[in-house]
Amino acid sequence: MKTDTHPEYHTINVKMTDGTILEMKSTWGKEGDQLSLDIDPSVHPAWTGTSGRLMDTGGRVSKFKNKYAGLGF
Repeated sequence: MKTDTHPEYHTINVKMTDGTILEMKSTWGKEGDQLSLDIDPSVHPAWTGTSGRLMDTGGRVSKFKNKYAGLGF
């Protein structure tokens, strides 16, 4: 088996959308870094079973709606 082929696996802090912070193992970032999530399993409709609306952080949905506003969708 080759040496130095796998990334470092360390502990990071993951900040959920409700403000709670979970400690998880990851290859992302460095030891002790904090990853802030825009969407997590506690609010995403795929896991909660609701038909909630997702936040349009990049403005892509509004650009799409403006572009095709006259087509009668």
